[in-house]
Amino acid sequence: MIQHLVPAMRERSWGRVVTIGGGLASQPMNTHPQYNATLAARHNLAVSLARDLKGTGVTSNVVSPGAILVEATKELVTEIGPARGWGATWEEIRPNAVDALIPNDQERFGEPDEIAAAVAYLCSDYAQYVSGATLRVDGGLIRSAF
Repeated sequence: MIQHLVPAMRERSWGRVVTIGGGLASQPMNTHPQYNATLAARHNLAVSLARDLKGTGVTSNVVSPGAILVEATKELVTEIGPARGWGATWEEIRPNAVDALIPNDQERFGEPDEIAAAVAYLCSDYAQYVSGATLRVDGGLIRSAF
């Protein structure tokens, strides 16, 4: 997509490339190393592209979501919750799942609209000075000053 869309953005001297990454790029877990590595590669690609786009009016950034509450996430957590002692109902399971799986400063799962809002910001004129950045939308899950 980058190869197909960025040339026209360069011609217009305006455009936005937003890559969806993830916190496991910088703080990988002990399982699924291939997934962690592909996230890191996406982050690196976005920053490298930002350097390549210097002076063109086109930016490249990353939105790095935490655990987002979509139906598949809710189904999985509800399925494994009782066996892990998190409770029997979603209301019981949810806070325990957050504590066990994704302890974050907001003490909850993220919502899809929160990711969409970050993408919308990076695609706006307000983000013209944001380039090569990672915008973490993870409730504070990733414990990094950078």
